Amino acid sequence: MSIRCFCMGTYPWSLWPTLSGLRGLLVLGLILGLQTASSNAFYLPGLAPVNFCEVNGKTNYCQSSVELYVNRLDSVESVLPYEYNTFDFCHDFKKQSPSENLGQVLFGERITSSPYEFSFNKSETCVKVCMKSYDTAKEDQKKKLDFLKKGIQLNYQHHWIIDNMPVVWCRDINGGNKYCTTGFPVGCFVPQSGESSDACFMHPEFNKTNTYYIFNHVDITITYHSENEVDWYVSKLVSARLEPKSYKHVDENHLTCNGTPMEIPGDYTDKLNIIYTYSVKFEENKQIRWGSRWDYILESMSHTSIQWFSILNSFVIVLFLTGMVAMIILRTLHKDIIRYNQEDIQKDYGWKLVHADVFRPPRLGMLLSILLGQGTQVLIMTFITLSFRGLKWKTNFFLTALLCPGVVFVDIFIMNLILWIEGSSSAISFGTLVGILALWFGISVPLTFLGAYVGSFQKFDYPVGTNQIPRHIPHQDFIRRPLFSIIIGGVLPFGCIFIQLFFILNSIWSHQMYIMFGFLFLVFIILLITCSEATILLCYFHLCSEDYHWWWRAFLTSSFTAVYFFAYAVYYFFAKLKITDIASIILYFGYTMIMVLIFFLFTGTVGFFSCFIFISKIYSVVKVD
Repeated sequence: MSIRCFCMGTYPWSLWPTLSGLRGLLVLGLILGLQTASSNAFYLPGLAPVNFCEVNGKTNYCQSSVELYVNRLDSVESVLPYEYNTFDFCHDFKKQSPSENLGQVLFGERITSSPYEFSFNKSETCVKVCMKSYDTAKEDQKKKLDFLKKGIQLNYQHHWIIDNMPVVWCRDINGGNKYCTTGFPVGCFVPQSGESSDACFMHPEFNKTNTYYIFNHVDITITYHSENEVDWYVSKLVSARLEPKSYKHVDENHLTCNGTPMEIPGDYTDKLNIIYTYSVKFEENKQIRWGSRWDYILESMSHTSIQWFSILNSFVIVLFLTGMVAMIILRTLHKDIIRYNQEDIQKDYGWKLVHADVFRPPRLGMLLSILLGQGTQVLIMTFITLSFRGLKWKTNFFLTALLCPGVVFVDIFIMNLILWIEGSSSAISFGTLVGILALWFGISVPLTFLGAYVGSFQKFDYPVGTNQIPRHIPHQDFIRRPLFSIIIGGVLPFGCIFIQLFFILNSIWSHQMYIMFGFLFLVFIILLITCSEATILLCYFHLCSEDYHWWWRAFLTSSFTAVYFFAYAVYYFFAKLKITDIASIILYFGYTMIMVLIFFLFTGTVGFFSCFIFISKIYSVVKVD
């Protein structure tokens, strides 16, 4: 469950569910940063260029061998990823795996070496890698073949790496454009209905029903840029592409890499040999330099116009809300304050009428404080732990440190059991679970206690006092009731993010790269403004109707955006994904609930404090008896 960006596998934010937000991220980011620096830092573009040259071995200036690494296999039709070696492909018996950080382990990244290794600038054609033999009469070989066919049927994708770059597969689509992905399929399956997948559709010769076609050959093209360094011509790799193909090799000693495709009938009950081959060629490109080598991956990602539409849509919503808030503050509220402060006014009315009840502690104040503590983190934990003048600050500390992270941990633990049963590479080992608990109880809990302890000595004085007897709230019509305002309060913030949310979900579940972080930052700022202004508007309207129960309403008004988030995730599941197995469905909604919970806490906290600051300000400038 990761956002695929340029990093393609290094996720320094991967423990956000278990470390209670920002305070955990700060420490975990440092830990993972040190881990990444100590390892080979895979997938980090621009970190350390590798020089290649046509010499034997490795010198101080360059190396001649080009290694190909393989990562886990995943699918848009299943949430379960599998390690490369889980399938019966050609394996590297040396099996050199680079060090992986904790984020990669949690997200199932399993990088390992492969038997594909090339010499720089040495083109080769139809080279044999290995041969796999299957006898369906033998149970172990039949299981391997069945698992391979299952991977083809579910459209599992390879992910290969050369020189810290993903190897991309580009294909022509309508309009003469190219569509590039960082994965390529194991094969394709033509069912009895004849409705083949995309990979089979692009090959007219793949036309037999109830037949599996395996891509057992790849044509790899590696592009490099040469330059002179210290009187030595060296080259840097700037792109890596491949084209998967299927060939039925008849004689392993005389390979031609052409002819009929490699077919596996659905009801095959005989012996079968699959020979894996590759061809590689090197091309020099004098225009593309190493610093911009990742640009080739973005050839088919022309989503800029859609992103600008999203920004414009969100900007219009912000303008509308800002205009409403400005009108209230500059006109209505300003007039109210002047009128309330006139000495000849004998009777209070409007929002001033509830000044003695507006800061009355809410029902379930402990729970609200816990949720806000999770949302605001350690920087303002000093303020929030006793914001309702509670005496049970120790209970508050324990629940704040354990409630929401505990719910997330139980969710992850249950999903990890499913992953372990299914044999997925995303299954977390017992040692990793112990490490997560150590980070939780060794970092998050002590920092929460520190914030609660310091907060127990702080005092916050409200601008107005509170009467001992609560004021009666007049009857409220339907549109002024809490439920209605909470439901409509989340509409506008969600309207600002739903287009961006589509791309984020695509990056998580459809394994597409997410690169528009500039747009995402703008949408994030717009979301903060929208949550704040929508909550302030509705809060003011309720105060004017003499309803002073604003605490929970302020939190739930903006946090209801998470409900729309969940509804959109359900729509995305049925409309965009093709997941059918029970385990993947449970995992999808399990991970989605974690995201919804974090988003619920975040947006609710923004709305609450916006309303709190607004109310504190307006009641501090009026005269009360």
